[in-house]
Amino acid sequence: MTITTYKWTIERYHQAIEAGIFDDQPIELLRGDLIVMPPEREPHAYYNTEAADYLRALLGEQVKIRDRKPITLPNNSEPAPDIAIVKPLGEVYLKHHPYPEDIFWLIEFSQATLSKNLGEKREIYAEAGIVEYWVVNLKNSQLQVFRNLENGQYTTEIILTTGTISPRSFPDVFIPVERLTGFLRR
Repeated sequence: MTITTYKWTIERYHQAIEAGIFDDQPIELLRGDLIVMPPEREPHAYYNTEAADYLRALLGEQVKIRDRKPITLPNNSEPAPDIAIVKPLGEVYLKHHPYPEDIFWLIEFSQATLSKNLGEKREIYAEAGIVEYWVVNLKNSQLQVFRNLENGQYTTEIILTTGTISPRSFPDVFIPVERLTGFLRR
């Protein structure tokens, strides 16, 4: 006997949301599969909020910071990254969530979901053309930066524990790594 799973499309996923089928259950769509999102523990929620507030103050009106909001990707994926730094397109986002071309970079904070964020999500973001992806590894107080897309894969990975990082879209902006990892506050 062969087991076949149902693959969701973005369109059907949106129809199911509109119909209230998921009953406000926190889920995300990854490559056509529905994934239940685990509840956030306190450190994850704290660092996510602090980083989003910091980036809002640092980058101002040249971006829109969306935390835990969906983005729509062409590979039947609609994840909700911890932080999406996107173009400030205003009411365009009433019609659709940000598409890859609207996204400057994405940030995920990881403790329990580290393998998913470094594996499946990294692959999905690269396939979709997200130009830069950061994973804040809360277990090891480090920042893993993925850049330089080639054939749907990131070719550069940088691991930082100290110093500053400049997003590719904003090379004149310097973000202290410890501001994201919380290393200085421990």
